Amino acid sequence: MKVLSNLTTNNKPWLLLALSALGLELCALFFQYAMNLAPCIMCVYQRVAICTIILAGLIGFWGCQFLVARVIAYGLWATGAIWGLVIAVEHVEMQENSGSLFFSCEFIPNFPSWAPLHEWLPALFEATGDCGEISWQVLGYSMPQWMIMVYGAYVAVFVLILLNRLIHAKSF
Repeated sequence: MKVLSNLTTNNKPWLLLALSALGLELCALFFQYAMNLAPCIMCVYQRVAICTIILAGLIGFWGCQFLVARVIAYGLWATGAIWGLVIAVEHVEMQENSGSLFFSCEFIPNFPSWAPLHEWLPALFEATGDCGEISWQVLGYSMPQWMIMVYGAYVAVFVLILLNRLIHAKSF
């Protein structure tokens, strides 16, 4: 499947990656501001993971012809997808065990002191909700359960593309 291997040297697939993640970020803002669903700390962390995937797509879009840019984009894509998946799984555990002292969430994000995103962009990264509350479901699945599927898809596509790239390409 050499076609998959060559995808990452073309800017359109990278743009698709960025736009898909941007669509998810816009959905999160719609849920927050149009549907009045307050994001919890885990939601905020998942937003950061999605922003990381957006950044990966943009770097890949602009620099797909350069190995260094592709490696950075791969790294950001993997980090955002895997970290987002881990956070979404933890969020589901919190929802399933709400009321337990072992599964509670904070209200102030634990961002590094050099990047207090919740202070810089509170409209996007300020947590005001409760992690254990399930205030939205579709087909019986809560938002973090859907995000497990979303991040799982991002991870699966990343692994498929990367393995094909490593097998068929001369350069990463």
